[in-house]
Amino acid sequence: MRISLDWLKTLIPTDKPAAEIGALLTGSGLEVESAEELESIPGGLRGVVLGTVLTREPHPDADKLSLTTVDVGDGTPRQIVCGAPNVAAGQRVVVALEGAMLYPAQGEPFKIKKSKIRGAASEGMICAEDEIGLGQSHAGIMVLDTELPNGTPAADYFGLGSDTVYEIGLTPNRADAASHYGVARELRALLRQPCHLPDVSGFAAPASAANNIQVTIEQNSACPRYAGLLMENVSVGPSPEWLQRRLRSIGLSPINNVVDVTNFVLHELGQPLHAFDADKITGNHIQVKFAYEWDKLVTLDGIERELHYGDLVITDGNQKPLALAGVFGGQDSGVTQTTTRIFLESAYFNPSDVRRTSQEHKLKTDASFRFERGTDPNMVLVGLQRAALLLQEVAGATVAAPIVDEYPVPVQPATVRLRLPRVERLVGQYIAPERIRQILTDLDIEITDSTPDAGDQDTWTLTVPPHKVDVTREADVIEEILRIYGYNNVALRPNNSASFLAKFPNPDPEVTRVKIASLLSGQGYSEILTNSLTNSLYFEKEGEANDALVRILNYNSVDLNVLRPTLLHSGLEIIRHNINRRQRDLKLYEFGKTYSQNENGKYQEKNKLVIYLTGNADGETWQHKSEKAAFHDLAGAVQQVLAALGFGGAVSQPVQHEYLAGGLALLVHNQPVAQLGAVAASVLKRLDVTQPVWYAELDWDALSKKYKPTLVARELSKFPEVRRDLSIVVDSAVTFDQLQQIARRTEKKLLQSINVFDVYAGENLGAGKKSYSVSFTLQDFSQTLSEQAIDQVMQKLIQQFEKQAGALIRK
Repeated sequence: MRISLDWLKTLIPTDKPAAEIGALLTGSGLEVESAEELESIPGGLRGVVLGTVLTREPHPDADKLSLTTVDVGDGTPRQIVCGAPNVAAGQRVVVALEGAMLYPAQGEPFKIKKSKIRGAASEGMICAEDEIGLGQSHAGIMVLDTELPNGTPAADYFGLGSDTVYEIGLTPNRADAASHYGVARELRALLRQPCHLPDVSGFAAPASAANNIQVTIEQNSACPRYAGLLMENVSVGPSPEWLQRRLRSIGLSPINNVVDVTNFVLHELGQPLHAFDADKITGNHIQVKFAYEWDKLVTLDGIERELHYGDLVITDGNQKPLALAGVFGGQDSGVTQTTTRIFLESAYFNPSDVRRTSQEHKLKTDASFRFERGTDPNMVLVGLQRAALLLQEVAGATVAAPIVDEYPVPVQPATVRLRLPRVERLVGQYIAPERIRQILTDLDIEITDSTPDAGDQDTWTLTVPPHKVDVTREADVIEEILRIYGYNNVALRPNNSASFLAKFPNPDPEVTRVKIASLLSGQGYSEILTNSLTNSLYFEKEGEANDALVRILNYNSVDLNVLRPTLLHSGLEIIRHNINRRQRDLKLYEFGKTYSQNENGKYQEKNKLVIYLTGNADGETWQHKSEKAAFHDLAGAVQQVLAALGFGGAVSQPVQHEYLAGGLALLVHNQPVAQLGAVAASVLKRLDVTQPVWYAELDWDALSKKYKPTLVARELSKFPEVRRDLSIVVDSAVTFDQLQQIARRTEKKLLQSINVFDVYAGENLGAGKKSYSVSFTLQDFSQTLSEQAIDQVMQKLIQQFEKQAGALIRK
């Protein structure tokens, strides 16, 4: 938000330097991100002064040039060669001295230097208006009628003072400061000097009018207040220079006097206005209502927009939409060069309704910026009257009818209970009640003498004005007090200390996270960080609400209206973004939180580690060709994570996952800690991801809780290991994991590892059968295994495979 200091001083006169005002605003929470010096004309006429022509003689070597001597007020007359036909002795003129930088109306800037012109020395320049950027005429030099002394800066004569423009980083909760008057109110409390609204006492309107515009509000909750004013004899044209200069100073381009006045009032008072061509309002009737699903509106940018129920619109007597309320006007009802009658709108719209419409149509305007955050319902009439007086001045308009003001249920100020001891507790320093009272009064917060608890002199009841939309609790009031009191005025204790020592968890969760992140990054995975907010449509079927979602009550975008219940979809958005830019081979991981609520409405927050794999598993090299990523590539990464955390013996079992096309769950100590598989085609289609994606989700809370960083070392065996192979025929439904669990239960001492090295299914085995070729590694840490001991182990394994899995051992 841009704020002009010169404009600000019309509302709160002050002689404080621009830097000091900027520091005060930043200290109070209105952070001044930059301060730009703005000159009325480039260069600010530095080095240009008033002078008097003492003598004028023809140039001896040029018929069209004159030799002059000019008094510039420093006691040393200057000889200046002048080519203007109208130069004469005795004239008061504008003189550019040596070293002055001039910015002409046409052409490049140039610097005045001492020079010789046709052999005659020239020590400056007597200026025409176009040569110093004040006009377009080059007919002759400027001849002034003034009693100001020679040497007076020309900028003072022409009233060309400079301005400072602040760029303020306005936070969403400071809607009360979204205007010059809002900033002036802030300075009033900081400087302890009065500010004032523009004078609207000259506004007058007829008591009645037969052709006045009627206003009907159908949605009172969406539009608590709507006021309008009919004006006639409007002459649409360029705005005067002062108005254009004001708008340009804050980065706005002048359009015409009517539109410029509405923009001026918005940035001066924070009250958005809109001007309708009154002749385009059918039936002399304005209605504020929700649009119908079939309604369409061509907005001022020339785009035809399909409206939806819930879009708050302004319509005419035939219910034809004229504007998106609080967001953007319509092209058909807008002011044009032929407009002579206007209906000026000033309203207070519900922030959530304006925000919904703005987000739905992806329209961000200065008006919607303010309405979304909350405007002041008490500024509606002031803004309207201010605009009417300005239009009378700059457009010759006349007020044709009384103001129409529909305000069925006035917005009530908030009531807050303030406990003075609470102020000291939250601020950390005692502030005298007199100073607190002074600050609250300067902030327009009224103090009620009566207290809710009889005899309690330390509790005040406060009435907070509607323009302070974010001040609704005791803590908010204390924050307001602290802002004005000054954060820098809160003294630090000589020795900061705490009355307790925090417990340091072992293992440290952050150390564990970094360990696993380093492991995955070392395998070629890239860490991503996605938004915790996402789109509820990802998790809801049409017409069915998902009660488990944690919804954002005051969301800024319908695409970010819930907290994510899973990290999958936000990660797929990243994958889609990269695929669309020809980055198809992706290995990604993310640590993040998921959010949900149970049937009792209790919120749940869980930490997850997710891994994504899509495209080729590895890049192509001269040694081997690249291959598409497969399930086992993902499973290998998950197993390495579990192994690094000390969970090498995870048990797997099939699982049905909402977003996976079949999947596998890994269990540690009979508790599921990971789920992995291919993302379902329906999910990929919904997010426009055009290639298969493998996805794993690990329960980071459970893994962190079970993880023990203690390392257990044992001596390497001095005795050899032995390998034996079996070909095991089983039903197709039997998995290798089941066989592995049977083997582990059967032989716990000597069996060191199990590995499947071939799987076969064919007609030779019979229908519904398959064969696993499995290797078993046996080892005793105390002695060399004998053939008898090996055979005993293998016989036990064969018996259990036949008994528990119905296996046939191929000889």
